[in-house]
Amino acid sequence: MIGVNVKDSESIDRAINRFKKMVTRSRILNEYKERQQYIKPSEQKREALKKSVRDERRRQRENY
Repeated sequence: MIGVNVKDSESIDRAINRFKKMVTRSRILNEYKERQQYIKPSEQKREALKKSVRDERRRQRENY
């Protein structure tokens, strides 16, 4: 569980920004979105293969 302790001289806005940064870095929202819908293992493998092909093509273009 992520929590932020507000310091005595700290504004609420700054504490909220620290909280948002902690949530983003912990990838909690990304995991939540991924769990919203079931994806078959075969589809996960297919998407991973497509992503690796895209990444490899991008690397080839950059190195050219």
